[in-house]
Order: sequence, then structure tokens, then C-alpha cells
Amino acid sequence: MRVIIVGCGRVGATLATQLVAEGHDVRLVDRQPKARGLLPPGFPGAFHAGNGFSRSVLEAAGIDHTDAFVAVASGDNSNIVSARTAKETYRVPIVLARIHDPRRADIYRELGIPTISSVRWAVGRIHQMLLHRHLTPELSFGSGETLVVRSQLPGYLTGRPLTEFDVDGEIRVVEVTRAGRSLLPAHGVLAEPGDLVTFVVAATALGRLRGFLDKELGT
Repeated sequence: MRVIIVGCGRVGATLATQLVAEGHDVRLVDRQPKARGLLPPGFPGAFHAGNGFSRSVLEAAGIDHTDAFVAVASGDNSNIVSARTAKETYRVPIVLARIHDPRRADIYRELGIPTISSVRWAVGRIHQMLLHRHLTPELSFGSGETLVVRSQLPGYLTGRPLTEFDVDGEIRVVEVTRAGRSLLPAHGVLAEPGDLVTFVVAATALGRLRGFLDKELGT
């Protein structure tokens, strides 16, 4: 996948390094040429100095054949302008923008540009870790409305069908790791001691899942 990242700060450089390590073609754009210094030595991706909403800069970075565009510069306005340029002018399939002011996030989402709000994300993560310490999400979708969590099942649930733990629209069992092997729970598969279960859960139902798993402890 070819990805253009606008903003080579800590977030942009870290994301670029991870994507390159996974085999993706990464092109970075930043107004400051010295921002290249945040990339690791020998970084194989391309770096372009210039504004992330400049068509000449974006075209030099190969935006005409780009699969994804991520705007993570320091300013909200520049992120949105560059993201809209990528989406509306160049029709890039996947466009994401980082927003520092969470009050703007919903406005931009209505424009069809998913946003990551640093403040909202941090508050949500801290809240989850305070109230659901043993159910720290491993993955989230959207703006954190849907989460993936893993937990070992308590003993009192042994022998019950795994599909029995599903709650329509709130909680669903999607995978079980048993004796070091992963399996997708078919109808009728029973929970066994030591099962490590992967749940997809609505963020609003995380407390319900925690209470369900902690029932044996009386917490």
C-alpha cells in the first residue's frame, strides 16, 4: 500500500517507521526539511519538503497513485485542508486527519473525513484504563465506539456455550485461544478452563462485560 503522511513530527515519523517495517511504500511531506531528522537512519521512504496542501508537492509525492493519506501536522486547519485536497481533488480511497480540537472533529466527519482527536482519544483511553483495568482495549474502531478486548474466562463460566456470552448490539465473542491454538467459536462450542477469549464490545457496554467477567469475584 502506498501511503502519504503529511507531518513528520513524532506521530508522523513513528507511523511512517511502522508502516515501512510492514512493507508499505511511505512518502512523507513536511514544511520543515529538518523534520527528516526524526526518521531513523536509512529510512527507505521518500521525504518531500513543502506544504501538505500544495498540489505540486503532493503530486511529486505520488498522490495520483496513493492508497491512503494521513494528515498529522501540528495545525488543525492545515490538516483539514490537505485532507480535503486528497479526498476531493485526488480521490484518495482512505483519508484520515488528526484534530487537536475535539470540537471540530464532528464537523469534519460530516465532510466524510474520519478524524483522530488527540484530546478525545487520550481522555477515552485514560477513562477506560481507570475503570476497566483488566479489559484494556487492544484495538478500537471509528472514534472508539467499538473495541476489541481479550480476557481469560473466570472458572464459573466453564462448560457454558461461548456463543451464550453474546449480547446483541453490545458484545460478541469472535475468537478463543485454547492451549496455545486459536479457533473461531462455532455454535455449541463450550468454554474450557484457561480459555483466552477475544470480545468485540461497544464502548458503552465495557462496564457490563467487566461486571459479567468479575461476577465470580463479587466485584
